[in-house]
Amino acid sequence: MHKVYSQILQIAGDVITVEAADVAYLELAEIRTSHGVSLAQVIRLDGNKVSLQVMAGSRGISTNDKVRFLRKPMQISCSQDLLGRVFNGSGQPRDYGPPLVDNLIDIGGPSVNPAKRIIPKNMIRTGIPMIDVFNSLVESQKLPIFSVAGEPYNELLARIAMQAEVDVIILGGMGLKYDDYILLRDTLEERGALSRSVLFIHTASDPTVECLLVPDMCLAVAEQFALKGKRVLVLLTDMTNFADALKEVAITMEQIPSNRGYPGDLYSQLAARYEKAVNFEGTGSITILAVTTMPGDDVTHPIPDNTGYITEGQFYLREGHIEPFGSLSRLKQQVNDKTRPDHRAIMDRMIQLFADYRETLEKRSMGFQMSAWDEKLLRYGKRFEEELMDLSVNIPLEQALDRGWKILADIFEAAEIGIKDSLIKEYWPKEAVAQ
Repeated sequence: MHKVYSQILQIAGDVITVEAADVAYLELAEIRTSHGVSLAQVIRLDGNKVSLQVMAGSRGISTNDKVRFLRKPMQISCSQDLLGRVFNGSGQPRDYGPPLVDNLIDIGGPSVNPAKRIIPKNMIRTGIPMIDVFNSLVESQKLPIFSVAGEPYNELLARIAMQAEVDVIILGGMGLKYDDYILLRDTLEERGALSRSVLFIHTASDPTVECLLVPDMCLAVAEQFALKGKRVLVLLTDMTNFADALKEVAITMEQIPSNRGYPGDLYSQLAARYEKAVNFEGTGSITILAVTTMPGDDVTHPIPDNTGYITEGQFYLREGHIEPFGSLSRLKQQVNDKTRPDHRAIMDRMIQLFADYRETLEKRSMGFQMSAWDEKLLRYGKRFEEELMDLSVNIPLEQALDRGWKILADIFEAAEIGIKDSLIKEYWPKEAVAQ
């Protein structure tokens, strides 16, 4: 039988404090008020003083309401019935479907023992040339998408969800505008990807605590699917809202703030989620792509700064495209040699030429005379931006590599591009040779 405590010592924001014994961190509790029952979670233990975050907010709670601890952490149902469903941050249906109560699992568990992980070696194709060709996404990788408010990062995630060659998509939304939630849901439904997806959505109008639960919900479900042999891609947007929710709770708890008011354990909180990315030997895998909007486009802000130490590279989404400079997949070399023999050569040389193109743009803006080589670079850069960088380009990896060769052959002589003769002999467009 669960003991009931009838005295709430303090109510601060959405956090209440009671005096109780034999209570575990992250344990759930019920608060019975005159309006019904609210769910809360233990977020701090200080001797016998227990602080709980109320899921639906503390409005309507009084100090004489009753608190009953449930002796279990937050749980979520995990089965094939999840596919095609949409839930809120506390795991309740948002799609008006029936609640799921079977096969309950705990959320927020530890990450996998590093000794049990295996080296990433498989590419996840997305149909986006700036990812597949130049910064390949590798199975079990953890990568942030650094961007700013207003950029089409949710549209990018929706497209990746539709096209990524994985078995299951777990999409977690934190602090989303309602329009963004509808965009993600409807896009997946219209393109037939919702049937292999599970959505956990927290909107800006939902209680703050549910924002904190979304990544843990997503990753707990992803782990169960991965253990059953599925290749799972977890898409999270936006981790800045998650960090801001941590900050809000820390302020309510009167914790001593760290850099820019964020809690001192921000790194640990982010790492605890990102480190769930894993490739299980003999079963499935979890890959994480998470949007991080940078306040003021400042990469030194605590959120992107801490994220960069945890993850294996980053994508920069700027001005509607994935920026070739700054974007980096540190594991791409694990798969580039396993796709096509010309992959690495095309990737390296086209980026080098694009860097030269950017320098040529600066020279032209300063009034320098353009040489014949500069004119070629200007033509090349425009073709590169239109035919490969543009996010509307949607082609398989092999076709993107062929397009790269076509762009090079249309503008440069074979001797000018600095690629091995054996690759030129095999992949240089035949019509270019005839010319």
